[in-house]
Amino acid sequence: MRTFDLSQPLQLADVIEIAHAHCQPVLGPAARRRVERARAVVDAFVAEHETPRYGINTGFGALAEVVIADTQIAELQTNLVRSHACGVGALLPTPAVRAMMLLRAQVLAAGHSGVRPVVIDRLCELLARGVHPLVPCQGSVGASGDLAPLAHLALALIGEGQVEIDGQVHPGSAIQALTGIEPVVLQAKEGLSLINGTQAMTAIAALALDAAERLCRAADMAGALTVEAQLATDKAFDMRIIGLRPYPGAMLAAANLRALTAGSPLIASHAGPTDHKVQDPYSIRCMPQVHGAVRDALAHVRSILEVEINSVTDNPLIFIDEGVDPRHGAILSGGNFHGQPVAIACDLARTALTSLASMSERRIEQLVNPALNSGLPPFLARHSGLHSGFMIAQVTAAALVSESKGLSMPASVDSIPSSANKEDHVSMGTIASRRFADVVANAEFVVAIELLAAAQGIDMRAPLQPGPLTGAIWQTIRDVVPSVTADRVLAGDIAAATDLLRSGRLETALAELGVPLA
Repeated sequence: MRTFDLSQPLQLADVIEIAHAHCQPVLGPAARRRVERARAVVDAFVAEHETPRYGINTGFGALAEVVIADTQIAELQTNLVRSHACGVGALLPTPAVRAMMLLRAQVLAAGHSGVRPVVIDRLCELLARGVHPLVPCQGSVGASGDLAPLAHLALALIGEGQVEIDGQVHPGSAIQALTGIEPVVLQAKEGLSLINGTQAMTAIAALALDAAERLCRAADMAGALTVEAQLATDKAFDMRIIGLRPYPGAMLAAANLRALTAGSPLIASHAGPTDHKVQDPYSIRCMPQVHGAVRDALAHVRSILEVEINSVTDNPLIFIDEGVDPRHGAILSGGNFHGQPVAIACDLARTALTSLASMSERRIEQLVNPALNSGLPPFLARHSGLHSGFMIAQVTAAALVSESKGLSMPASVDSIPSSANKEDHVSMGTIASRRFADVVANAEFVVAIELLAAAQGIDMRAPLQPGPLTGAIWQTIRDVVPSVTADRVLAGDIAAATDLLRSGRLETALAELGVPLA
């Protein structure tokens, strides 16, 4: 089991790896010293009976003016976690919960939250042992961060709520008996520090981004197969054209398309001065520009998440100057918990990916429509009429694109005040991130359908063959989905092609030829 030191900055690749595989995060010596120094400030404040300080000896939200007696401070923190565990709806997938746990531990390990090291140690133990809190996906407005989802996560630390261990659901009270991990008795500020932040939206967004970036490469592959199946031209991918409008994403997409279609007998069969394809439809000709714009949008999302995964989003925050008595320090309230940066990034990502899926669906239409498909049989059926071929596969793609258009309505422009108007502007960032994941899933299905339709079209161009790289993609598809010779249930084919896309096996097939895609 790999060990990850929370003293070090996180990379997005770390989040993805730990979300999918057991890992032992540890509070290294440097981080432990930071945490202990910040905790000393909280302990000193409680011991010295200073003036009311939010989150330590006051109520929360609109109850921030209510002062809590010293003897009730511990009870206050447990009550906070229990009362805020108001999530509803479907449960977040286990990888998203694991990413949440890692990101929350990373925030606390920064040494500005004022928790005891034991809180972080216990969170790391749960993650390493595969103890996953059950976290409903709905209930967060994205400020003060993800209160409800993180409260459900925090319940596991105090031996409450429900958890999943090895695929079985257990009450949180059974964690100690099953694993030996003792529950934490929360002290001053610790309940608030566990639930105040953007870790639910960020975890969901990080996993969605990883899938989206893989999808972009798959869309280039599907588009290249369609170019060949449609007897289209590769002239629009010429570097001389792209270089006159050199967006980074367009440069990458065009380079991929040139590499994928290089040496194609199908393209060579109609190349030259008499090429019948002077200009292809936009869905083919403008792939570098559209696929590239999606890549550029996702690059911006990545830049946001790279900041967010290493940011401290708790409130209030503890600050200590080196050389100062560790019992003293500043306790400052602010708004780092507000999810607007992540919300806007996820809104952008959804819009971009809906465009990617929309263009893929239009290429599917080019392949199945006998008025557009350059002599291929109607709906790619070998005996059309008796057989319907890919007719309804295109309809499924259209339905997915239409659904994604609805999901692309920006969530970050909405705000409903909460907590008696104390929290009067919220981000809806977790809604934005959940929709991001939904749009990615829809787009994966659409591109998988294009991969199947284009592979079918290439089958029908025999004896002409695809190029070396597109041929490797075609063969990888055919290894799991045979050519459609007569009508059959295509739902299984679409599921298999989607799994192929998500697994990265299409990229592996190219990497084995020494040509990894950008």
